[in-house]
Amino acid sequence: METTTEPENLAELISDCADIPADLRVRRDVAPRPPAPRQWTVDETCHSQVAGLEDYA
Repeated sequence: METTTEPENLAELISDCADIPADLRVRRDVAPRPPAPRQWTVDETCHSQVAGLEDYA
């Protein structure tokens, strides 16, 4: 795999891609799993920013 120049034709691009290690390739048979969402909590700082806003509704 040549890393110093861009491929000049499709054959060079295919050759370069063939040299990518298998563990770095995207697996098409396994869907990516997004990370689990983080638990959201309201702390005193957050609560103080909205305290009293219900008076304006």
